[in-house]
Amino acid sequence: MKRYHLFEFEDLAWFPDFLRQSMMDFLRFMISKIAIYEPIVPFMQQALQHTSQSDILDLCSGGGGGIVGIQQELSKQAGYNVNITLSDKFPNIPAFELIKKQTAGTISYLPEPVDATDVPTRFNNFRTIFSAFHHFKPAMAKAILQDAAHKKVPIGIFEGASKSWFEIALVLFVFPFIILAITPFIKPFRWSRLFFTYLVPIIPLCIMWDGLVSILRLYSPAMLVKLTHEIAAPGYKWEAGKAQHRSGAKIIYLIGYPE
Repeated sequence: MKRYHLFEFEDLAWFPDFLRQSMMDFLRFMISKIAIYEPIVPFMQQALQHTSQSDILDLCSGGGGGIVGIQQELSKQAGYNVNITLSDKFPNIPAFELIKKQTAGTISYLPEPVDATDVPTRFNNFRTIFSAFHHFKPAMAKAILQDAAHKKVPIGIFEGASKSWFEIALVLFVFPFIILAITPFIKPFRWSRLFFTYLVPIIPLCIMWDGLVSILRLYSPAMLVKLTHEIAAPGYKWEAGKAQHRSGAKIIYLIGYPE
């Protein structure tokens, strides 16, 4: 499947922030419940071995989807408590604060905006991006990878889908029912979420559109490898592929680290 960079509502500057946050909260809830990113924990361990830092800087964190389960499983497999710092160009402070409280500060956050294409040099730890790399056009996607490679820090790109027609069918025909069923259980609770889900269903429609476009925007492993070939970084290694979840779903990944 080719890559089509159509618009997503949550990327639009004029899109109301409370709707954007509600959409990110849905994504976080879904990713956390099915633990879609469990299969990529070994790749994260591999990248951590190539840095002197034991903690992680998560970029483009959005609503922090799945990060709690990832931190717990990674800490279990690594044999020590891995701290994670969430960050975003447009920080979702309510979601970040909720995660911080849930994890007693093991997962913290940066309240100031962080540009993934130019991360401050004081952060020399392993960088991760979950469910967000598809938001960037090739030039900016390359800049994100290039910034990590040139600063000689590991980076991991993980997308909780495999770019398939089956996934598109799920978004169009199954997601509407899932959204209606789980909305009352999503935290933090918002009256606006209920209103714009059940009375004026803007949130479900936007989630479906953005979900469809996200799949069309995904970079396949081959596309990711092609991006890395355009980066001049001697002594920096890249690996891309798909990891399989216990459900049969596949997760696209790219990891890079200094050798």
